[in-house]
Amino acid sequence: MERRHGDASDTALIVAVGRGDEQALAELYRRHAGVVLGMTRRIIAERARAEDVVQDVFVRLWERPDRFDPDRGSLRAFLVRDAHGRAVDRLRSDQARHRREERHERGGTGIDQIDLDREVWNLVRSEKVRTAIADLAPGEREAILLAYYGGFTYREVATLIGAPEGTVKTRIRSGLQKLAGKLEAAGLGVNA
Repeated sequence: MERRHGDASDTALIVAVGRGDEQALAELYRRHAGVVLGMTRRIIAERARAEDVVQDVFVRLWERPDRFDPDRGSLRAFLVRDAHGRAVDRLRSDQARHRREERHERGGTGIDQIDLDREVWNLVRSEKVRTAIADLAPGEREAILLAYYGGFTYREVATLIGAPEGTVKTRIRSGLQKLAGKLEAAGLGVNA
């Protein structure tokens, strides 16, 4: 059975996960956990906390394998994107907790309006960026997510998605141009 899983495509393994096949999930973990952990460690320096994020990503995959859409990119890009979002959320949560603790130590009792306004603006901006990225062509979106959120080089992205390096550079360049236009239209240009 393990050999069958080792030869199966990621998409076939996702279908098996949807049927409750734990060995299929184990094979996906074997294939992708290292890359997901590497990206997560770039955001969260503490290994144990980064490993927690990776575990969360694979638990979510187990619970909701239908969230993965192979038409939108590779499973690896999907997992890296999910881990990036969770790692950033974890980092923000830690920072917010740290700020609350500092305010408490200084004797502050209320929420600082400037901090609240900044957090609201950051959430709005983050959602607009996510929407703009989601609107890109699958090849552009996958290359950009791996390069910018995953922190991989052009060559590494090319290897991960099985495309020539020049193609990856073109996808990233055209995707970033489209993103810039979408963000400018959404009021998030360079000066925003």
